Amino acid sequence: MNHKTIALVCVTLSVLLTGCNTFRGFGQDVQRAGAAVENAAKK
Repeated sequence: MNHKTIALVCVTLSVLLTGCNTFRGFGQDVQRAGAAVENAAKK
């Protein structure tokens, strides 16, 4: 493999892995917001 191909693969993998972390964090934020709404409804 040449250097351009390796660089492209590295950049693509880093973007994909960053996206996964972002979506996981977004899911956790939505879950916390839902829990807050549920707790407020119980009061």
